[in-house]
Amino acid sequence: MEHPSPKRPKAPKSKAGKLLVNLVVTAVVGFLYFYIVLPPLNFQSGDFYSFIGVLCVVYVLCALVTSGMQAVTSGGGPAEYLRFIKSQCLPVGILFLAVILVALVGSIISMPIFRAGAYRDLLTVEDGQFAQDISQISFDKIPTLDQASAEYLGDRQMGTLSDMVSQFEYSFDSTQINYQGRPVRVAPIAYADLIKWFTNRGQGLPAYVIVDMVTQEATVVRLDEGMKYSFSEPLNRNIARHLRFSYPTFMFGTPQFEIDEEGRPYWIAPRIVKTIGLFGGTDIQGAVLVDAITGESTYYELADIPTWVDNVFTPDLIMEQYDYHGTLVNGFINSIFGQRDVTVTTDGSNYIALNDDVYMYTGVTSANADQSNLGFLLSNQRTKETKFYSAPGATERSAQSSAQGEVQDLGYNATFPLLLNIDGQPTYFIPLKDQSNLVKMYAMVNASQYQIVATGTTVAQCEQEYVRMLREGGVTQTEDVPQTEATGVIADIRSAVMSGNSYYFIRLEGENTYYSLSAAQNPIAVILNVGDRVTIQHTAPVEGEENAILDGSSVTLDEAAPASVPESQPTPAASPAIPETE
Repeated sequence: MEHPSPKRPKAPKSKAGKLLVNLVVTAVVGFLYFYIVLPPLNFQSGDFYSFIGVLCVVYVLCALVTSGMQAVTSGGGPAEYLRFIKSQCLPVGILFLAVILVALVGSIISMPIFRAGAYRDLLTVEDGQFAQDISQISFDKIPTLDQASAEYLGDRQMGTLSDMVSQFEYSFDSTQINYQGRPVRVAPIAYADLIKWFTNRGQGLPAYVIVDMVTQEATVVRLDEGMKYSFSEPLNRNIARHLRFSYPTFMFGTPQFEIDEEGRPYWIAPRIVKTIGLFGGTDIQGAVLVDAITGESTYYELADIPTWVDNVFTPDLIMEQYDYHGTLVNGFINSIFGQRDVTVTTDGSNYIALNDDVYMYTGVTSANADQSNLGFLLSNQRTKETKFYSAPGATERSAQSSAQGEVQDLGYNATFPLLLNIDGQPTYFIPLKDQSNLVKMYAMVNASQYQIVATGTTVAQCEQEYVRMLREGGVTQTEDVPQTEATGVIADIRSAVMSGNSYYFIRLEGENTYYSLSAAQNPIAVILNVGDRVTIQHTAPVEGEENAILDGSSVTLDEAAPASVPESQPTPAASPAIPETE
């Protein structure tokens, strides 16, 4: 007995039915493409044109299956096939060609060859005075780690937490910020794998990691409520997908993880705009701040972004805009031929915390030289305020080579330099790492005379050696600070060890001022007592700050305090004999 063959679904025969099937299939494929690729619905985005192109191709393929092949197999011949193309695919084909034409024309009118002046003016660069603008940073604010070292420490700290290491892992997606006045790197943790996400997604990510860039201390900060929105979420709570569904027309840069001054985690998503033609002149117009715990998002224009936010403009974008500024300064033709006054950024960048903001640093060199810098840029990553500082000298790579040469017997590797103001001199500060990514020593290299290289096992030791070399090399001179003297009887004396040196702080009777004296420069300070009469040479006080701590340069003992026995102290008596016991 033969079984009837199963009935196959028949393709719709009516034109309207076929059109409906084509549209439904195209919509389903388009939704899946949009969900995975997340193209912005914005005419200034190349991804948008790719999205439209994919929809057109899918529709035509569907039409071929539902109608076109039938026209061929039914014996209609070429005429019938062309009639099908004209009736169903021609409008889509015109749209496809129009998309290509618009993208092509938009690319052409956005090219620097036609808009050199607009590209040059993407970035406003002011000239700065290094010694005035960049104050000397105290040792407790100098970052001693690079990104790789900080992330190594963060990952190692995760391994010490037995309750987390089996479910979560360090994300290696850290961001450098200025948190409560200190340079730190922060990074969220991530689900260890898809199974761990499935079992923990209800609570979210329970912590993030802070690495202090100065003390090299890594800390896992536990949250009262877990972070539900991150890159390790595979579905709707993925931060990129959450942003796209909330702001479908916005073009975003890569969201950066930050914490506010209270330690609450956020994602900072810069909004990208094209300012030249259709596709040229990439810039930032504002940013969306997404609460990593609740997903609540708020858009801020550039001028209104909260001051605790540190990462809006990326170093790559700032360097790209400066390269346009430096190469097109005298027009597009000059950037190719002649290259008069053409400058570009060097290969690499670093970060420095100034005025409660994070600044991007990179060197500037001429287009025809790669072994010397003309100066360097500092750019505020929140506001894009950018200044150029003229400081001819070695490139960062040359400074790294000089630093490594000083410790070549130890095999340490030099990190990318950080530019500091040391004794009024632009100075490359370079942590030196071993093969385990741990910082072992520090180097300071003078930017203009890179043969002046000082090293030390501590920042203070390195700085002291560097300043000494500057003095001996005649690069800097000891300033003559106005001096005066004070004479009186010591009423109070205290001591402290700072940066490995002993200091004594002396207050004279009838005064509120303390005088700071280095024991290394004033050995007599160690034998002074309350009641001694002394004369102290010291810096002249600033008007209105007479009661501050003043630096003393020298001290002389005029008269020692008379020795006396306190009345309350009894005269020692002979100890009674202790009877022997059996």
